[in-house]
Amino acid sequence: MQIDLIATTTFGLEAVAKREIQKLGYNILSVEDGRITYRADERGIVKSNLWLRTPDRIYMKVLDFKALEFEELFQNVKGYAWEELIPIDGEFTVVGSSVKSKLHSVPACQSIVKKAIVERLKDFYCVDHFKEDGAKFKVRFNILKDRVIVMVDTSGEALHKRGYRSATVPAPLKETLAAALIDLSFWNKDRVLEVPCCGSGTLAIEAAMIGMNIAPGLNRSFASQEWEYIPSEMWKEEKKNAYAQIDNDVKLSIRATDILQEAVDATIENAINAGVDENIVVKMEDIKDFVPKCENGIMILNPPYGKRIGDEEELKKIYTAIYKLTNDRDDWSVYAITSDEEFEDRACGRKADRRRKLFHGNIKVCYYQYHGKRR
Repeated sequence: MQIDLIATTTFGLEAVAKREIQKLGYNILSVEDGRITYRADERGIVKSNLWLRTPDRIYMKVLDFKALEFEELFQNVKGYAWEELIPIDGEFTVVGSSVKSKLHSVPACQSIVKKAIVERLKDFYCVDHFKEDGAKFKVRFNILKDRVIVMVDTSGEALHKRGYRSATVPAPLKETLAAALIDLSFWNKDRVLEVPCCGSGTLAIEAAMIGMNIAPGLNRSFASQEWEYIPSEMWKEEKKNAYAQIDNDVKLSIRATDILQEAVDATIENAINAGVDENIVVKMEDIKDFVPKCENGIMILNPPYGKRIGDEEELKKIYTAIYKLTNDRDDWSVYAITSDEEFEDRACGRKADRRRKLFHGNIKVCYYQYHGKRR
């Protein structure tokens, strides 16, 4: 059965997520701020959660309508065949938002949507009370300029929670954002990757998972795994296919370094958890001591900023090393994500070839991209 899915993502990464979805073979219906809608089927829910690296969550879109009155909201929601999705023991919650709409009270809308679903299920199952101790369903509504979109979260925990990061450091980079930064760097398994200031190793690990073709959702569970709507055999088949596609023989040139022992230890532990430790060299090293040992390499770094700003003198050393690399080696590509609006002048002495404005949590950041010349 054909259904519409919605992949939500960090603002600024819609194009990256769109490419991923198309690579899975699904047709894009629309791209909006932080949201890509595409046509799929039940198996598409499974494959999207297992394979998409950059979206935050995958929703199943169930309703799209205009409502100016609460009664319109109630009747439209009640009119959907919720019994085809939610079983008699299903546990469901309702969350949502409302922006620039006549139905501006979110608590009131939540109550109405919940009531509409309950009334529909009561009529179908012929009961007055639901135990709600079965599979979980999180229903989300978004109301923007009186347009109501109702969807159900298929992911459960956000997709950046891959399951490998048991060790961490302050202000770690989200896995989904790290995967997007790798994609935007044009790195591939045949190129050298340097990740200084590696923190808990997220950038290096996500690159290694890409290089080894490890599905990012392979070692975690999803809310929709418990749904009767999707046959359990389908999950088993897709996970088996994902395991079969892992390239355990590939040899990657990825090096992660940091001046802090705790960061080095965290990176090693997380890389082992992710099953990529044999493809990442992890060392305690100051970025100022980095010397390129090959041509056409790539450096991606997440230097301290915001809560991670640390010592200004240490940041100056990092910027000096970046300046040296970007000005002495025109064959190396350098990418950096930071909230420092003076990064181009302070770290490189020139404008970046490309910039992409993003958000790291609630912090507004920019991804500065310096493209090396191929030799």
